Amino acid sequence: MFITTSGRTNESKIAEAKQIAGKLNVKYVARNKSSVTELQEREETDCFVVGKNRLEIYAKGKTQPFFFHPSSAMFRMKRLKRDEHDPLIEATNLGLGKTLLDCTLGLASDSIIASFAVGHTGKVTGLEGNPAVAYIVTDGLHKWDTGDREMNEAMNRVEVINTHSLPYLQEQPDNSYDCIYFDPMFETDIPESEGIGALRGFAVYEGLTEALVQEALRVTRDRVVLKDHFRSSRFDQFSFEVYKRKTAKFHYGILKKK
Repeated sequence: MFITTSGRTNESKIAEAKQIAGKLNVKYVARNKSSVTELQEREETDCFVVGKNRLEIYAKGKTQPFFFHPSSAMFRMKRLKRDEHDPLIEATNLGLGKTLLDCTLGLASDSIIASFAVGHTGKVTGLEGNPAVAYIVTDGLHKWDTGDREMNEAMNRVEVINTHSLPYLQEQPDNSYDCIYFDPMFETDIPESEGIGALRGFAVYEGLTEALVQEALRVTRDRVVLKDHFRSSRFDQFSFEVYKRKTAKFHYGILKKK
């Protein structure tokens, strides 16, 4: 990966791009009126763009960039504020003061909703294996203004750590979090899932393994929750109790700590 700026830029954005390049230990390339495609063809790799209003990553050969946006968290938050239910909160059994470890952060939509549910006295930690994605999501969580104070605060409270889930879990003491949450890339694609397409090119594909599940059960105080396609074989493979939803393309699986 290399870092550049948008076509129309200024000295401040150039300095920001160079700073991010240093943090991520990647190359800075001056834009010099070249298109992203032209730069990618020359550098033969993905491109991180520091734009006027947002940060983006373009996978080599792709025209659709990955960038942070609250995604489904916006309308889900409105439902919660109307005291309507959210299946994630029901499956994870979250409430004020509780803690969640999201082992598959992605765009952080679920972590944002969890952060709202646990409030100021709780804690939500999200793990992201790709350093560039982790940087963009962290930046977005702190800078995106939704126009809703409570949602902005929930986003700001999410702690993002650039690491893989298994080594992180192995370093945690027993009973460290109320809930450990997994939302891996589905075994079967759901075409209607907007916002995921651009992420697929950068996602770290960590399969759910017996070692990962056992570490999660050790670290949780209450339960391990898996969100997956309704046809997923992983529910049966790891003996999850499935919380089925008739009209949904994905279900939640629950493993309660004995």
